[in-house]
Amino acid sequence: MQVYLVGGAVRDQLLNLPVKDRDWLVVGATPEQLIQQGYQQVGHDFPVFLHPKSKEEYALARTERKSGSGYTGFICDFSPEITLEQDLIRRDLTLNAIAQDEQGQLHDPFGGIQDIKQRILRHISPAFAEDPLRVLRVARFAARFHALGFTIAPETLQLMQQLTVQGELAHLTVERIWLETEKALNEKNPEIYFDTLRQVGALPLLFPELAALDGVPNPPQHHPEIDSFIHTMLVLQQATLLTEQTEQNKTAVRFAALCHDFGKARTPSENWPHHHGHERLGISPTRQLCKRLKVPRAYQELAELTCEYHTHIHKAFELRANTIVKLFNQFDAWRKPQRFVAFLTVCMADSRGRTGFEQRDYPQKDYVWQLYQTALQVDVQQVIQDGFEKQGIREELTRRRIMAVKQEMEKAKK
Repeated sequence: MQVYLVGGAVRDQLLNLPVKDRDWLVVGATPEQLIQQGYQQVGHDFPVFLHPKSKEEYALARTERKSGSGYTGFICDFSPEITLEQDLIRRDLTLNAIAQDEQGQLHDPFGGIQDIKQRILRHISPAFAEDPLRVLRVARFAARFHALGFTIAPETLQLMQQLTVQGELAHLTVERIWLETEKALNEKNPEIYFDTLRQVGALPLLFPELAALDGVPNPPQHHPEIDSFIHTMLVLQQATLLTEQTEQNKTAVRFAALCHDFGKARTPSENWPHHHGHERLGISPTRQLCKRLKVPRAYQELAELTCEYHTHIHKAFELRANTIVKLFNQFDAWRKPQRFVAFLTVCMADSRGRTGFEQRDYPQKDYVWQLYQTALQVDVQQVIQDGFEKQGIREELTRRRIMAVKQEMEKAKK
């Protein structure tokens, strides 16, 4: 029985990246042997075992034969005769098919080390085409390693394109599509994930609402990049930079950035490059996407609110006090301040997500936050003490908040 460290742990070691999870491969053993040694079996389709002490995952070497459509139609064989190379060849990319034995020796039958040196994401064998989920996985790895200079090998891109044209992506469940997408949104360059899917023709199938923005123009004086899809990718890039250090709401901010301009594809084309009313028009496609992919409720709420109100913040200095307080009410900012902070972050990303505007100041964010802090100082207990009841409490509270915001606005003008 031989044990090897495999997959991401070996790859990340070679890239000098922190190793998060370690996966182990066992060659030449049976499930019974591992159970006798105190390993605990998990997973029914193929034997994966938890180490008695470290609780890390140990999988028996296996081969897979395609037996149906999609990514679940496989027959697995995990007899002790299966070699290390037979197990590694069924993996997706060469950089994920390097193994390290217990002596620290590397085993690299498919040239993964060379591809890491040359910064190439390359599929191992034609068996890549048996699993359509790999189209999304490769796009996600491209998003993860883009900053390190990685690109996808032309022949791998071609294979991804082929899988798309053959309709293989139709076999993916919405849960798997969302899982890969959510992971991609947390990568260093999530915009590369969506752009890669666009390159291989998968975007209209998986994200038609986003694909619809491709080729939709914006006024060049405000948007030097012109194209709405390119703008959305730039906004996603900025949203990623703004949320890199913050854990809270990170994915929700990036998802809202992705959806914020969906309405631009729905404005009358005869009025282009202007998009009057695109804010409200973006709600319906955002809702469709969220429903189809079963997106978490909190992400959906922030994305819909962002579609509708992002231009309010851009024009914050022109808004009246009652409009500002109404906005706070719409967001339920009193009980959900974090969501409102997330929204302001997307608005800032939207402003900076334009060619040449990347470093531009966005004073609207601090200004609106200051107005919110001011409105927050109005004491509801004082309103009750002053004799207001039931509906009257809310009305008086709103009136006093508007007054406080108005005074703060006057102060800001001086």
